[in-house]
Amino acid sequence: MRGRDEETGEFFSPSRSQNRREALEVLALGEKLVALTEAQLAKLPVPDSLLPHIREAKRITAHIAHKRQLAFLAKQMRREDDEVLEAIRDALDEDGEAARREVAAMHRVEAWRERLLADGDAALAQLLDEYPTADRQHLRALVRSALDERRKNKPPRAFRELYRALRELIVGGTTGDDDVEDADESIEDDER
Repeated sequence: MRGRDEETGEFFSPSRSQNRREALEVLALGEKLVALTEAQLAKLPVPDSLLPHIREAKRITAHIAHKRQLAFLAKQMRREDDEVLEAIRDALDEDGEAARREVAAMHRVEAWRERLLADGDAALAQLLDEYPTADRQHLRALVRSALDERRKNKPPRAFRELYRALRELIVGGTTGDDDVEDADESIEDDER
């Protein structure tokens, strides 16, 4: 049914431009899905009917063929209900937001570590004002050990331990091996 309603003057269906914008949004969503790993895909509410098309788009590396497969994936996605696509978008946004919060927390911890190493007791006093439950003696010992390690060019054991203690204090969670490895990588970058 095309045209306008004679009484209200409104269009019966969306314009071609609106349809094109919506199709491009679905294509962009398909590109995001193709960029995800299998583990990340498993966490999303992606219908089983779309998974083979996503895997096929990942497998194809030739530029034009990949583009054609993405277009086909978008076509298959447009056949799904809007609620399904919205659920996928929401899940992707939540994952992205969680990752951004995690990175921000890591940067906050690293900034405190650098402040403690650069400013010493003054920075420790500021940290204790913000986090009164912190163990002053333990943190001070870790800062001194980390500075001593830097001076003697020893492996950064206390540096890492200071990161763990600050992360426990600021974030409130236990650090995983990934966080320690990230901290270790930033240490190696600093030392170069």
